[in-house]
Amino acid sequence: MTRREGAIGVLMPRDIPARHIVAFARRAEAHGFDELWVVEDLGFRGGLVQAAAVLGATERVRVGVGLLPAGARNVAFGAMEVASLAQLYPGRVDISVGHGMPSWMRSVGAWPGSPLALLSEYITVLKSLLGGQLVRYEGRYVRVDGVRLEESAVPPTVPPVLAGVRGPKSLAVSGEVADGTLLAEPVTPAYVRESLRRIAATRPHRLVAYNIAAVDDDPAVALAAVRPALGVVGEPDWRAHVAPLPFYGDLAALRSRCDSPEEFARAMPDAWVRQLAVAGTPEQARATLAGLFEAGVTSAVLTPVGGDYLASLDALARVL
Repeated sequence: MTRREGAIGVLMPRDIPARHIVAFARRAEAHGFDELWVVEDLGFRGGLVQAAAVLGATERVRVGVGLLPAGARNVAFGAMEVASLAQLYPGRVDISVGHGMPSWMRSVGAWPGSPLALLSEYITVLKSLLGGQLVRYEGRYVRVDGVRLEESAVPPTVPPVLAGVRGPKSLAVSGEVADGTLLAEPVTPAYVRESLRRIAATRPHRLVAYNIAAVDDDPAVALAAVRPALGVVGEPDWRAHVAPLPFYGDLAALRSRCDSPEEFARAMPDAWVRQLAVAGTPEQARATLAGLFEAGVTSAVLTPVGGDYLASLDALARVL
């Protein structure tokens, strides 16, 4: 595998101790990762604040926010925040917008009647505002009447706006309005190909893929490290990720026999785990990444596991 095939990034774990955030970012950059992505999961930390912190602590690495729930922020004020980051750190910012987990969004009263309509309207208006346009838009959820960023607030380089989605209809919306798509884990070549078919983009379109990852000279150690994080893949929300796989029927049957995600994760054959994560020796991990790039991924983002995220980051850097 050569680095020309695609970018390799790393995800900042959502529960990393606050005192390690800057150290993690600086170490990721020092190792040579192309990208660093931060998350905004309900009850943890804000994505834009994390992005500002790590951008200010680094010099080169691109920083992505994945993802901002469309129902959580007024689009005009969201554009101001994103534009500020892009002005301060031009060419280093990526933004992903999505529906947010339905249970989270319902718990804060922000789940719309039509998530697809909201996402399409939000991304459309956000991109226009970031580009410095005067926007008048009357949608079902997004309403903007004569708003534009002042000339002094428009970023010199407009950051790409991706859609963080998974379902077929949402992927189609991403292809229509976004600059790229963010796929959460697990991402396999089969899922990539199916997603690209659904996206059906008619212009350049990035594809960012998250995957649980572990690297060790003993492949059994790496597989054991990623296995607990894969327990969710049998749940209904993750069907889009695993349905294209040839063993999906067996996977669904196994999940139905298990009483919990933890039991399901323990029972999964190693062969499934190898396909659902980037795990193994450095050579095996590189081969998995090569398969993702060949299928159409432009940025492969590795999610470290284990109790010591800095040590996990060091191990993942062996694939570079």
